[in-house]
Amino acid sequence: MSRKVTDKAVANRAVRHVKTIIVGSGFAGLGMAIRLHQQGRDDFLVLERGSDVGGTWRDNTYPGAACDVPSHLYSYSFALNPDWSRSFSKQGEIQAYIRGVAEQNNVLDKHLFDCDVLGMRWNAETARWDITTSKGDFTAETVVSAVGALCEPSLPDIKGINEFEGEIFHSARWDHDVELAGKRVAVIGTGASAIQIVPAIAGKVAHLDLYQRTAPWLLPRMDRPYLLPERLAFKYIPGVQRLSRAAIYAARETQVVGLAKYPALMKIFETISRGKLLAEVRDPVKRAKVTPNYRIGCKRMLISNEYYPAIDRDNVEVVTDGIAEVRAGSIVTKDGTEREIDALIVATGFHVTDSPAFETITGRAGQTLSEQFDEVGQRGYKGSTIENFPNMFFLLGPNVGLGHTSMVFMIESQINYVADALATIDRQNLRTVEVRPEAVRAYNTELQAKMADSVWMNGGCASWYLDKHGNNTTLWPDFTFQFRRLTKNFDVAAYDTTASTDSDTELKVVAAQ
Repeated sequence: MSRKVTDKAVANRAVRHVKTIIVGSGFAGLGMAIRLHQQGRDDFLVLERGSDVGGTWRDNTYPGAACDVPSHLYSYSFALNPDWSRSFSKQGEIQAYIRGVAEQNNVLDKHLFDCDVLGMRWNAETARWDITTSKGDFTAETVVSAVGALCEPSLPDIKGINEFEGEIFHSARWDHDVELAGKRVAVIGTGASAIQIVPAIAGKVAHLDLYQRTAPWLLPRMDRPYLLPERLAFKYIPGVQRLSRAAIYAARETQVVGLAKYPALMKIFETISRGKLLAEVRDPVKRAKVTPNYRIGCKRMLISNEYYPAIDRDNVEVVTDGIAEVRAGSIVTKDGTEREIDALIVATGFHVTDSPAFETITGRAGQTLSEQFDEVGQRGYKGSTIENFPNMFFLLGPNVGLGHTSMVFMIESQINYVADALATIDRQNLRTVEVRPEAVRAYNTELQAKMADSVWMNGGCASWYLDKHGNNTTLWPDFTFQFRRLTKNFDVAAYDTTASTDSDTELKVVAAQ
């Protein structure tokens, strides 16, 4: 996202106009493209920097990669899949599902792959977005940013890490040409990716050092293969799969009561997790190291049946001393201990509240999205629009994230909102729509008030859910059906609007020619 092009090169390139540009083609961008196609709004283009659809499920191919939301819920409501092989799908199966949905809905020809968006700038004179990419320049009347939160790997700022001479890579950029068997390997991080990677490689490597800053809370993973009769029922008996999906949704939604409203109820999950820890980690020294010291739910709750047994292995060491530096063939901790390694796996998560993509978007006030967020905090309106950024909509924007259930539900809610916004623009012949600052302030005041009693704000931990201002700008602090209700229709009254002019019509005619 950071590559630059010269002014001269830009001036010499033809500019293509598209009514709507969608940036990104994971679950969100692809879902938006399908909705527009279904509505006959085919003057759109999806710009995707990867070589295929799928987003995080295309990029994260590390050993053990799988979803922590049940398969029947982690899918589009309009494209249920009766052929899931198990209750929690693995990465390859999810990616194949996403690709299949794209093919079945005939939107792949609306994609420009391997296209890096270098910059987007609002042009007040034309009331359009000027977009510079690695594959040409575009203008668009509206832009839908579907850049996910888990797309930009976060690398740790550790002295000497660039001097390491062995194999080194981030979990989201797994190097499958590297053979780890028989090697001394270090893994930095104990988040959602690490707890899947460690069990997958612990039995193959000679020795594994796991560098932990904060111990995660783990719950059982109720995973199993689906039996043939179940799959046949999902496929051929009307309503069975939707009933299963509804039951999963309802069970997951009950967690909101403890997470967002009455944190004391999370003691139930904490008791389950402590019992699991006691049963699966025999070594009392290791058990003490991996016992969390904060309330469950404050950081993302993880599920695994294999992580604790893996770290209980004799060839696995859990290191809780901070890293002082990385050397050519070793890691040195702050207590002075040096541990030699052959390969280093960085599983330190992603840029969520400080995504590099924010730096490429310049709004009406001349500030980038990154600069605005740095100044006032990462805030938006219904997770879908941001003041000073007219005619731009965000899927997976501020306070849309979840820690308990399927993000696809939230994505589809936002797609409803954005699709109705685009229809409103056409129906009312609007030139611009920009959310009013007072609407943003009121919305976020209410959000943070709901957040105040949550486990995320009172759980005794520091997490990537919080921005530098101390606000939780990542999660939705209520039931997801409440978000669905809020985003059912586009509330144009919350926006400043301008009407299209004759010159706008002339521009559209020229663009069409």
